Amino acid sequence: MKRQIIEINEKLCDGCGECIPNCPEGALQIIDGKARLISDLFCDGLGACIGECPLGAISTVEREAEPYDERRVMEENIIKAGANTIKAHLKHLSDHGETEFYNIAIKVLQEKNIEVPTLESADASCPTGDCPGMAAHTIVHDKPQNIPAPVGLKSELQQWPIQLHLMNPAMPFFNNADLLIAADCVPFSYANFHEKFIKGKILINFCPKLDHSNEQYIEKLAQIFQMHNIKSVTIARMEVPCCGGTEYIVKSALEQAGKVMMVQVKIISIKGDIL
Repeated sequence: MKRQIIEINEKLCDGCGECIPNCPEGALQIIDGKARLISDLFCDGLGACIGECPLGAISTVEREAEPYDERRVMEENIIKAGANTIKAHLKHLSDHGETEFYNIAIKVLQEKNIEVPTLESADASCPTGDCPGMAAHTIVHDKPQNIPAPVGLKSELQQWPIQLHLMNPAMPFFNNADLLIAADCVPFSYANFHEKFIKGKILINFCPKLDHSNEQYIEKLAQIFQMHNIKSVTIARMEVPCCGGTEYIVKSALEQAGKVMMVQVKIISIKGDIL
C-alpha cells in the first residue's frame, strides 16, 4: 500500500540521535553512525521525529510500505519502555487525530491490565483524547449591538490562484511580495481576515493536515523563495496542534532555499481571536 512514511537523507544525517527519543514506536535506530528506519511496520508516518533533527535530514514521503501495525508497536516496543513512553505515544496519536490507532493502543493496555494514563490534553474540550483540531466546540458570541454594517467593504485579494497546490512558483506577482501564508481554517475563524491579514499581501493557503502534500509544498515554497525577492513572510495559523505543520512547512522551505528571513506568526483561536 502507498502511505506517508519517514525518509532519512543519509548525506545530511550525522548520527546525533536527537530523533530517537521522539520515536517511541521504535522505528528509528542509530546504526553505523546514521539514523535508520528499521521497520515500515513501526513507522506511523506522522513525523514526530522531523522537528527534532537539527540538520533537516528527516522528511516524510509517500511510497509503497507495509501498513503500520499499532498492536505490534504496543506489544513489542511501547509497553516494554514503561509508563512515560506509553503516555508519550498516546499523546502523539491524540495530537494527530489518529483515533483508530489510539483506540487500538487503549485496547492493548486494557487486555494486559495496564493502567491507561490520563493525557493533559484530555480536558472538557477534548474528553476522548481525539485530536484537539477535531474536538467539537459550540461557540457563543456576545449579542451584537445595533451597529450599522460597514460601508464599502471590499475584497483585499490581489491575485489568483491562492491555493499553493495550484500555484506556479514563477508567477510574477511573487516579485517583491509580502507573503501571507495562511492555513485553510483561518479565513473562516477570523472575521476581519481581509483587512487585517490580506491587505497589501500575496496570499498562499493550504492545510498541513489534510492536503497530504507537505513535501511538494516545501519544494514549491522553496522555489518561490529562490526565484523571487520576498520582502516579508507572515504565517496565519489556527491554535490547534496539527496546524503547527504550517510553520514547519515554511521553515523547511526557507532552509531548502538557503534563505534566512524573519517570519511573523499569528495564531488564531477557535473563537476567532488573535492569541
